[in-house]
Amino acid sequence: MISMRKFCTTLTPFWLLLLLAALIMCGSELNEETYPDKYFTDGTRREQDILNNLFTLLAQESEPGAARFSLVREIANEYKRINDYSRLINFLSGWVDKHPDDPFNTYYLFMTAYAYMEMDALPVAALYFNLIVKNYPDLVVRGESIHLICLQQLINLVNEPEQKIWCYEELLSRFPEQSDESVTWFMLARTYEQVGGWESAISAYTNFLRYYAAVVPGFPDAYAYAKQMVDFNNSAKNWTFESLDALVDTIKQNLDNGSIWQLWQYRARVNFFARSWAQADSDDSGMTEFNMSSFGNSGKLHYANSLSPGSNSNEVYLRTWGWSQFTPIWYFYFRKIYFPLDPDIHGRWEWAGVYYGERF
Repeated sequence: MISMRKFCTTLTPFWLLLLLAALIMCGSELNEETYPDKYFTDGTRREQDILNNLFTLLAQESEPGAARFSLVREIANEYKRINDYSRLINFLSGWVDKHPDDPFNTYYLFMTAYAYMEMDALPVAALYFNLIVKNYPDLVVRGESIHLICLQQLINLVNEPEQKIWCYEELLSRFPEQSDESVTWFMLARTYEQVGGWESAISAYTNFLRYYAAVVPGFPDAYAYAKQMVDFNNSAKNWTFESLDALVDTIKQNLDNGSIWQLWQYRARVNFFARSWAQADSDDSGMTEFNMSSFGNSGKLHYANSLSPGSNSNEVYLRTWGWSQFTPIWYFYFRKIYFPLDPDIHGRWEWAGVYYGERF
């Protein structure tokens, strides 16, 4: 994305310098409405000369067009060059107020928002970005949409999840090819979760999953998380237990009976994993070939009387052993279900996976 600093800065065109020199020589009459008071032209001798000459030229441009736009922009850029953002803001906001029909007001307000960002007045900058997108037509400058940049800035500046949702949806509907669509879908889903919009969140996660193994900055497990949510939503969920005690007791009874086939029926039907402790959480390699009954033929199976250290109110481990000579120790992993979309399922428990080997 083009930087705001580069976007808001241009060099004075050669034709403008020529016109400036000609105007100084002929001493054209000024338009009092356009020519400013001393506040806008004060500064060093050089700054006064530049600003006086630019305002003199601007006074001759009563009609909107490319020439007037270039002059307004150059005045603002001169303030920016000397880091005088207060005058830049006052000049541009005053211009927009006096010229409500200027077709370039979108750009002037964008420069104003940029100036507030340079002054670390981020909440005020956000107000301007929001004003531009909702009340002013889009402009494309140097191949970049001002509305697109404003939306991207708003997402980083606003705290209200409802406004973030609006920004993400605007990006997806208006600029799907100019923004990272996969990242936008994921962040939209996450934000819907924050406000309890679970059906909309699942829909957004479903769209995100179209981008296979997409990378989302700051969320290394984004794809796995979205897949778990969508797959669980689409499942029957008939393997869940009302309480942890009921789940653990059922597992232990089947281990005592040596009923491996029956035990296997209590596993989670989606998102179940079987991996070593060293494998990444998203590594499900080998799950298609995994068959518990092939591991329980070495004799009686055993389990610890109490749950393993490291268990908590949401995740629980049960140490078992006697599976095979190569991997005799397995830890059964139970977790509390987090699924607010369905209150009847949310908070129940499931047997979610198996870890091979001794825990580190």
